[in-house]
Amino acid sequence: AVVSTQSTGEFKKNNLEYEIIIIDDNSPDGTIVVAKQLQKVYGEDKILLRPRAGKLGLGTAYIHGLKSASGEFVIILDADMSHHPKFIQQFIDVQGQTDCDIVTGTRYRKGGGVYGWDFTRKLISCTANYLTQIMLFPGCSDVTGSFRLYKKEVLQDLVSCCISKGYVFQMEMMVRAKQNSYSVQEVPITFVDRVYGESKISSKEIIGFWMGMLKLFAST
Repeated sequence: AVVSTQSTGEFKKNNLEYEIIIIDDNSPDGTIVVAKQLQKVYGEDKILLRPRAGKLGLGTAYIHGLKSASGEFVIILDADMSHHPKFIQQFIDVQGQTDCDIVTGTRYRKGGGVYGWDFTRKLISCTANYLTQIMLFPGCSDVTGSFRLYKKEVLQDLVSCCISKGYVFQMEMMVRAKQNSYSVQEVPITFVDRVYGESKISSKEIIGFWMGMLKLFAST
């Protein structure tokens, strides 16, 4: 609810046409109930609720949401307030100035940062990004983040050619973007560990990331 309200405020403040698409994978935390309340406040034309039967993966969630996206650009961010909507206008400004295909938020350039993570979580993220830079040359400094702006047709193309699941999916998106010669710009962001809910990263996800990175290295 908070991120939808703040996002709406950013769009209205900057006189932008918008729609917010909420993908709910039958979450037990009441997401669908809150989303329906937001529809009553802002209208069903602005808050589009697209529930699914269960947890089916990030890539398929993108495809599901894209079916309802009517604009030329798609902004993807986490709804737990770890990605603050205040950066949205910067993303839009950079895209307008450069006509790039993707604008991605980065925690690893001057002006960016991470707050609320312990040493282990920071080490995992930094190591993942460092090894990806060495092995895959993704063309951006933060491959594991998901706060991004895409041209809609670019997002559709990348999702169609990505095969990874879990956290490695975000990294594969940027590797494939470079392979397909899509232009990428970065905006430094401050990432705050989720305000609502608990972090879902697990040892299984970490192992899956390393395996996925090795598969990409072998195939690129």
